This record gives sequence, structure tokens and C-alpha cells, in this order.
Amino acid sequence: MNHRDADHGIQHPPSHEAPAEGRGPGTGAEPDSTAPRRPRVATVWLGGCSGCHMSFLDMDERLIELAAKIDLVYSPLADVKVFPPDVDVTLVEGAVSNVENEEMARIVRRRSRLVVSFGDCATTGNVTAMRNRFSPDEILHRAYVELADGDATVPSEFATIAKLLPTARPLHEVVRVDAFLHGCPPTADEIWLAVSALIEGRIPELPNVYQRYG
Repeated sequence: MNHRDADHGIQHPPSHEAPAEGRGPGTGAEPDSTAPRRPRVATVWLGGCSGCHMSFLDMDERLIELAAKIDLVYSPLADVKVFPPDVDVTLVEGAVSNVENEEMARIVRRRSRLVVSFGDCATTGNVTAMRNRFSPDEILHRAYVELADGDATVPSEFATIAKLLPTARPLHEVVRVDAFLHGCPPTADEIWLAVSALIEGRIPELPNVYQRYG
């Protein structure tokens, strides 16, 4: 029997049974309005290298099984421009490094039931936070003046690049986080175990081998 998780309100995915005769696509019959919807899942890329998303794709044939259980409503892997409301699970890759990251993190938190720090940059700051020993002005000068091949000009207005925050911060220092996936990147097996639990409304309990950084 399908039900909603008492704590998080995540609906369990429906069973995938063959449609009854006369009720399938193209028959003109109305869809069953009582059937529970599939969990709405999103992934977000903030200040990181996209390695966690590459590891997500490394789930390989398990992606087909996952696609039958969820609706992927927002992701760098999909052509969706606006983060939607009423998302059940959101995996967030990367540290909060600039004002756009910060704004996106807050939107994700408001519109998601469960938010997951996806990989070490989101969990600790990791490589992205290595720039924290320098000021934003020093970083911009290094990037746009010292290493410039052409016009050595520091952007005076942030129309094309987002303004850097004073430091790159892990996600949980900006918004509330419900679960953490360690690893740089997390392995495909770890992602599979975690997502499988999350879409059932459970906080994943991963083996000790996955409770590590790097």
C-alpha cells in the first residue's frame, strides 16, 4: 500500500504494473487520478567541478531503473531553467562560493522537502574553499590581470560573472541540510544507495566505507 512518510511527506513510488485493458495510452480513457505521483527529484551544481554529477551518471544501467521511479524536475543534466516548487529530494553539489550560489541554495531549501549535501565541496568546502586564504580582490586580480592573455581588466560590474562571497562555505552553513554524501566524488554505488533510500522517504544509513572524505 502506498503511503506518505510521516516526517518528510515523500510519497512512495507506485508499483509498475501493466495497465488494464482499455486503460492504456491512446485508448481515450482518463488516467487514474488516484495513482500516487512519483517522487520529484532535482540535482543542483553550485561552486564545484561537476565531478559529483559525472559520478551520478556512472550509475550506468541503474539510471534506467531510477528513471522509472522518479521525475527528474531540475538538473544540469536536463534543460530546465527555473528551479520548481514542491521538490521531494534535491542533491546539491559544490560549495556556496558566490552570490548566485547563495541565492540558489536558499531557493532550493524553500522548495525542497529533503536537501542533501552532494560530495565533499558541499559538505566541507573542500577544493573550492582553498581560495579562502585570499580575498576576493586578490583572486580577481590574479585571474583577470596577472594571468590575462589580452585585456588585463578586473570586472567592475558583475554582469557576466557572479560576485564572489568573502569565503566559500559548505552548504550547511547557509541553509539547513538533511543528509550528507561524502566523497570527492561520491561513488556511483554510494549515490545509488542514498537516492534509493531518499525517494522512499528514509534518511540513508550508509556502510562505514562511505563515511569518509576524499
